[in-house]
Amino acid sequence: MSKPAELRRIREEILGEWRGCDELRNLNAGVHRAEEFVAAIMRDLRSKGGADGLDEMEMRTAWKELAGDFIARHTEPVSVKGGHLLLRVTQPAMRFHLEQMKPRLLERIQQQFGTERIRSVKFTHG
Repeated sequence: MSKPAELRRIREEILGEWRGCDELRNLNAGVHRAEEFVAAIMRDLRSKGGADGLDEMEMRTAWKELAGDFIARHTEPVSVKGGHLLLRVTQPAMRFHLEQMKPRLLERIQQQFGTERIRSVKFTHG
């Protein structure tokens, strides 16, 4: 063992006895950034089809163009899960109207995003 390494070992031993414990080697050992876990979870969800390969923000930005100004003012895309688009509707009358035009609306959405990504549209009042 070299002289500087021997002195370092003796110093650590003396400080450990004086403090009553050994010096911590690396305070960051075993610490991971949250973004690593989130990225891994998102990759796993996408590989299992959990995110449906569709970004909800992508749906929100395209919604006004797909639905038109009037419908877009009274509705809001809430989520896309399992190929089901959930829309929040402000008025019961608007919900009834959307139920009537659901096949046409679904067709337009599927043209934009694909039939495998959006299989149905569901409405909720709120």
